[in-house]
Amino acid sequence: MEINLATLPDDVTTLHRMIGALVTALDSERARAEAEIDRLRQIVKTLQRGQFGQRSERLGGDQLQLGLEDLDADIARGEAQTAPVRDEAPPVEPSSGEREGLPDHLPRSDMTVDLAPAVCPCCGGPVHEIGETVSEMLDYVPARLRVLRIRRPKYGCRSCGTIHQAPAPERPIAKGLASAGLLAHVLVSKYCDHLPLYRQSQIFARQGVTLNRSTLANWVGGASWWLEVLRERLAAQVFASDKLFADDTPIPVLDPGRGRTKTGRLWVYVRDDRPWRGPDPPAAVYFYSPDRKAERPAAHLGSFRGVLQVDGYAGFETLAGDKIVLAACWAHARRKFYDVQKATGSPIAAEALRRIAGLYAIETEIRGCRANERRRVRDERARPLVEALKPWLEDQLRRLPPRGGLAQAIRYALARWPALCRFLDDGRIELDNNPVERAIRPVALGRKNHLFAGSDGGVHRWAIIASLLETAKLNGVEPYAYLKDVLDRMSHGHPMSQIDDLLPWNWKPAVPSE
Repeated sequence: MEINLATLPDDVTTLHRMIGALVTALDSERARAEAEIDRLRQIVKTLQRGQFGQRSERLGGDQLQLGLEDLDADIARGEAQTAPVRDEAPPVEPSSGEREGLPDHLPRSDMTVDLAPAVCPCCGGPVHEIGETVSEMLDYVPARLRVLRIRRPKYGCRSCGTIHQAPAPERPIAKGLASAGLLAHVLVSKYCDHLPLYRQSQIFARQGVTLNRSTLANWVGGASWWLEVLRERLAAQVFASDKLFADDTPIPVLDPGRGRTKTGRLWVYVRDDRPWRGPDPPAAVYFYSPDRKAERPAAHLGSFRGVLQVDGYAGFETLAGDKIVLAACWAHARRKFYDVQKATGSPIAAEALRRIAGLYAIETEIRGCRANERRRVRDERARPLVEALKPWLEDQLRRLPPRGGLAQAIRYALARWPALCRFLDDGRIELDNNPVERAIRPVALGRKNHLFAGSDGGVHRWAIIASLLETAKLNGVEPYAYLKDVLDRMSHGHPMSQIDDLLPWNWKPAVPSE
C-alpha cells in the first residue's frame, strides 16, 4: 500500500483506517518474508547436512545438485518479481565478467526490432540509421526425427536386355530402421546421459514414432557388435602402458532363475599420464565379470607390465611380483581416519589427517610437472613427512585398544606401507587412485537410474560402450559425433588394418564430400 503524504485526509477516523490497513499489509508481508526465509534456511541446512553430516545423513552429489537447483530457482523468482518487464540484455562484447559469451560455433539467427513507423517519436520528422545495438539470447530447437529415403535408380541395357542397379548401402543394423545417427543418440542417451530405454521409447512416442523398448534393445545389441572390436583394440593399447589405475564396482544383475538380482562386478582400468605430462593419451577400459574372484583382474592384466595403482582389495595384492608393482592409495587410508574423527572426534585421527594433508599440499604444487621434477620435490619435502608418520602411527597403535576403529585405520595404513610409499621413488605415481574413481562415477549414476542390468550380456555391452564413451570424454571428444561417425564408417567397411584411426585420441571427423 502506497500513501501520498500530500493528499492525506484531515479526518482522524479515516487516517486511523488507513494506518490500520497499512500495518496489516506490513504484517502480512513480514510474515510471508519470514516464512520464505525459514524455508530457504531449511534448504541450506539440508545441503550442509548432506555435505558435512554423518555418513548416514549425507546426500549424493546429484541430490545436492537438486537442492541447489531449487535454491537458485527461488532466488531467480525473487529477482524476477523486482526486475523490470523490459530488461534488455547487455550488448554483445568480449566477455570479461562472470558469464561467458555464447560460443562462436553456434549458428546465429537475426531478429530485427525496428521503429514502427520509422519517424522521430518527438517531432515526427524523418530518421536515418546511425548504428545498432546487438544483444543475444540462447535459443533451443528441439531435436527432430527425419526419414532418409534411399533411392536406387534401375537402368536397362537396350543391347542385351539386362538390368543394372547400384548395390544397397550397408546398414548399421541389418534390415533395421536406425541410421548411425539415431543409434549414436540412443547409445549416448543410455550410457552417457543414463536414460533407460523405456524412457527413450516414451520420448520417441511424443514425437509420433513408435519405437518400443525391445526394438531399442536390439539396436543397442547390434551397435555393440560393431564396437566390440574397437574396445578390444582400446584395451590392448591400455594394457601396453607401464602405469595404470585399477578398481571395480558392484553391478546388480537380474537373475531370472532365482527371481532376484545377483551382484556382478564392473572392472575399470584407467591410463592417465596428464599429471606428469606423460606421452600417452588418457583412456579407460571396462570389463564385466559375474563375481569378484581374484582370477578376474589376473586375466585382464595378463599382458600388463608396470605399476598398478589400486585400493586395498586383496585380489589386486595377489598380482604383485616381478611383472606388476603395486602402488597404494592414500585417499583410502585417509578415509578411514576421517571416518573415525567424524564419529568420535579423536585428536589422534585429526593429527593423522593433518599430516596426510601436508602430502596433498605438496602434490597440488607439483601437479603438471615432469616426472623427474615431481620425484625431486617429493624426495626433499614429502619423504621427511612420510618417514616421520610411520613411527608416529606405530607408537599410537601400541597405546590403543586393538579392536577399536582407530587401531584398524592405523593397521590398514601400516599393512600397505611399502605400497603407500611407492610414489616417493617414481614421479609417475599419483598419491591416490582418484582417476579411476572418477571413471567409476558415471557407472554409479547409471546404476541409480537403471536400478539393475537385465542380464550378464547387458553389462558386457555396457562395458564395451562405456569404454569408448569415457575415453572420448577424457580426450575432449564429443561422444555423439564420435559414435555416429565410427558406426557409419565401420558399417561401410572401414579397413581393420586402420582400426587404430577410430580410437578416440586418433579420431578425426570425416571430411564431407563436395
